[in-house]
Amino acid sequence: MKLVRYGKAGKEKPGVIDAKGKLRDCSDIVSDWAGDELAHKHIKKVAKALKNGELKSVSGSPRIGACVGRPVNFVAVGLNYADHAAESNMPIPAEPILFNKAPNCIVGPNDDVVIPKGSKKTDWEVELGIVIGKKASYVSEEDALDHVAGYCLANDVSEREFQLERGGNWMKGKSAPTFGPLGPWLVTQDEVGDVQDLGMWLDVNGARMQTGSTKTMIFGCKKIVSYISQFMTLEVGDVIVTGTPPGVGAGKKPPVFLKAGDTMSLGIDKLGEQACRVVGYED
Repeated sequence: MKLVRYGKAGKEKPGVIDAKGKLRDCSDIVSDWAGDELAHKHIKKVAKALKNGELKSVSGSPRIGACVGRPVNFVAVGLNYADHAAESNMPIPAEPILFNKAPNCIVGPNDDVVIPKGSKKTDWEVELGIVIGKKASYVSEEDALDHVAGYCLANDVSEREFQLERGGNWMKGKSAPTFGPLGPWLVTQDEVGDVQDLGMWLDVNGARMQTGSTKTMIFGCKKIVSYISQFMTLEVGDVIVTGTPPGVGAGKKPPVFLKAGDTMSLGIDKLGEQACRVVGYED
């Protein structure tokens, strides 16, 4: 099932996409796809209502918001593709590299991405997102996917100078407003199938920049969820982005970075596509 949030920013309603691609409202069952309402029992209840034809269709073409609302934690995994580590001139990690993105940087899949004030090196990263559906603390790899509600497309937008040249944690280059486009939808595990065999791509202004597959991840989804849960409690509705394949702007020779007027288009098999316009910072 494809879970979606639609409507004006900050006032999104929960919905699903049916087998014919039609948007249907499920706000009579859940108030939002956020927090505890992303638990398995609520998703199953909506799935039953969809199967029974109980969900009303939504007319028109409303804005599609981020597929997850208000996560407590927005965790990211760095250098999780060997060829991306190579283009970044960094060693392949022996354990997952973890950092945080500010949860309030999340925006919809087609919303504008704003270059932050003072930025000269804003970059792109197509990534697979994991959304937690059951609280996870000290879970085993064997049980890790039992704690997953589903998967989504993500763009881990990054400012490389803030990230790498200003000292401290990478979070500084990862958390500017609009640096977390998610969606268009959250796809439940049964519809995704093998999450470790999904093609992924990203274009800037129609030119292909990234091509990859989740099968080349150094640490797969089972490992990532289990590993993170050894250091923190993952709550229902939390989001994890899992690393990017090669082709980021900082890895080009010479480097290429985003500018106002650019468009990023990206997608992952079975998880949909995004198209974000890049705009400059305004006071």
